[in-house]
Amino acid sequence: MPNSKFVVPVPTNEPILSYSSGSKERKLIREKLAELKSEVIEIPLIIGGKEIKTGDMGECRCPHNHKHVLAKYHQAGDKEIALTIESALKAQKSWAKMPWEARTSIFLRAAELLSTKYRMLLNASTMLCQSKNVFQAEIDSACELIDFFRFNSYYAQQIYEQQPNSAKGIWNRIEHRPLEGFVFAVTPFNFTSIAGNLPTAPALMGNVVLWKPASSAVYPAYFLMKLFKEAGLPDGVINLVLGSGAKIGNPILKNPNLAGIHFTGSTSTFQSMWRTVGENIRNYHTYPRIVGETGGKDFIFVHSSADIDSLNTAIVRGAFEYQGQKCSAASRAYIPESIWEKLRAKLISTTQELKMGDVEDFSNFVNAIIDRNAYNDIVSYIEFAKQTKDAEIICGGKYSDKRGYFIEPTIILTTNPKFKTIQEEIFGPVFTVYVYPDEQYEGTLHLCDETSPYALTGSIFAKDREAIVKATEILTNSAGNFYINDKPTGAVVGQQPFGGSRASGTNDKAGSILNLLRWVSPRTIKETFVPPTDYRYPFMEED
Repeated sequence: MPNSKFVVPVPTNEPILSYSSGSKERKLIREKLAELKSEVIEIPLIIGGKEIKTGDMGECRCPHNHKHVLAKYHQAGDKEIALTIESALKAQKSWAKMPWEARTSIFLRAAELLSTKYRMLLNASTMLCQSKNVFQAEIDSACELIDFFRFNSYYAQQIYEQQPNSAKGIWNRIEHRPLEGFVFAVTPFNFTSIAGNLPTAPALMGNVVLWKPASSAVYPAYFLMKLFKEAGLPDGVINLVLGSGAKIGNPILKNPNLAGIHFTGSTSTFQSMWRTVGENIRNYHTYPRIVGETGGKDFIFVHSSADIDSLNTAIVRGAFEYQGQKCSAASRAYIPESIWEKLRAKLISTTQELKMGDVEDFSNFVNAIIDRNAYNDIVSYIEFAKQTKDAEIICGGKYSDKRGYFIEPTIILTTNPKFKTIQEEIFGPVFTVYVYPDEQYEGTLHLCDETSPYALTGSIFAKDREAIVKATEILTNSAGNFYINDKPTGAVVGQQPFGGSRASGTNDKAGSILNLLRWVSPRTIKETFVPPTDYRYPFMEED
């Protein structure tokens, strides 16, 4: 062990490249897109550092051109799942014993590799596989994931520095141990940064991980594994298992060595996983840590003093960037009568300007929905709105799956504050507006708080400071990330730690010290320098 106290460099957020016309990065990303589209790759399972092929194949296709196959991947069966658990546990002892600064160096190196060599690869693969435009990919698969690696490394050092006070003659210490067993990381399709963070945050703290990415996002996950390998991550620390959630999840969740779950996805899936853990609680060697970020029904609440132009921009960006496929996407709004007509005209006009199409056309603001199941689900909400008397579609409402899964940005106006699309998570480019009488501002705030089971993100638009204070107070538990005069999306690592409560998750704040604390188990050590040699205490002396 070196005789030194190491200090992790203070992190700063990764600068966002513009990809403007004529820029170097614009040329490089176009070259990488063409390169990736020119071949169909074969993606194996990666277990204990070895590539495993099962012959049970799935496919990765471009959502904006579902005839184009990007990759074919092997899916795990019971044999491979058992091997994954065995490989992770085999790697556990040496990884847990590795000095924290050595583990940290691996992820700081990963950040630098992603910032340079891997940047275009991860961005292009995310664009093609998840149908993200170049800007959405840049802020996700490059900048945010780089930030996760750097800031988590810094927060890890802060955790290890946390030590108790010591009385005279005693030295008290706390050791922050990794969990006993393995962590099961289950990641969503919509953010490559989340896909990278969920397995690496526990691994940074000395844990071994079984990583199951969403089937619709296997493609960039494979390239992330190559990044981890080049950064120096030992074999078996993070293992890539591919296939259906039920087939993979059930045997893993029932294994006695399960020590933690790091999850982002649907509320129903998370609740099912928690239920399985509860049913098997007697079988585990230790109580599993359960960390999850799930659904949202994120709101924009508007006061009559709000600035119309900034509000309009916040709605369009918050609701329709990445086709509304963000857990933080704005999906409902409460607008006062006095400004609605003026906002309505501007909002419809702006939304109708949005271009939709292939990610390789950089003029497109909107791209495709991730897959057919999601497409059909979103369409069902639009059709429901068309057939009800409680609502009308005032913008958009058209869709086509002929070439890709395209749905127009759609705005629904409802007179029913409990309308289906104002309560249920849709996860698509559908935004519902409810107009309220100005004098019912406070009452409608309570209505907003009580309408949805979720509590992830939300925002208030107002110039009136008393109105902002009132909204902040009433909506205290309505959102884990609350924004004032801004859209409810775009949380930045190190600036707005992300997560919500209620049906939106455990609010363990990805990208903060709070999340990393979930992946360690403290041990208190007390050393007494001169132990007592007589059992008798002074109070026992006779008068």
